[in-house]
Amino acid sequence: MTFADLGFWLRNNAPLLLPLLLSLWMAWGDIKTQRIPNYLTLGAAVSGLGFQLGLHGWGGLWSGFFGLILGFGLLIIPYLLQGMGAGDVKALAALGAWLGPWNTLFLFVYMGICGGLLILLVLVWRGDLWSQMQEGWKSLKNLFRRQPPPEKQKSPRTQQRIPYAAALALGMAVLYWHGLRY
Repeated sequence: MTFADLGFWLRNNAPLLLPLLLSLWMAWGDIKTQRIPNYLTLGAAVSGLGFQLGLHGWGGLWSGFFGLILGFGLLIIPYLLQGMGAGDVKALAALGAWLGPWNTLFLFVYMGICGGLLILLVLVWRGDLWSQMQEGWKSLKNLFRRQPPPEKQKSPRTQQRIPYAAALALGMAVLYWHGLRY
């Protein structure tokens, strides 16, 4: 790597360092307490909008605002379907204020890939992968047969929550590694 390459990498990644650290803080809180504090998501959103305004002027503020709205919009449906917590939605929205819409979309894709791998690892670690695959197959067959799904009893083991802010932080690390996209 030459000095010119290093300078280019630093220029593209310096604006991502604070959002990366914020995402790690959110993940730590989610793993430890199963919550992402509101002061953290609100502070991250406001500071992200301020960063955008200070660095890019009014156009940057609009970009940050659209990133915030996009981050919220991408995860509100999974939240309404009880697939994730409200803190995860607010966390992506807050990071969207830092990133703008285009990079928020990249973060969402990276987060989804990391989240899928994280879920697989947790299911393997718990020894639930095979049973979850069987349940998914049965649900898929019932969907095509147009039969209502059978009532299933949830064990305490399947009710455990996976801290999805960890996937957000991993996705943010991938975005940091690749640099900003314009």
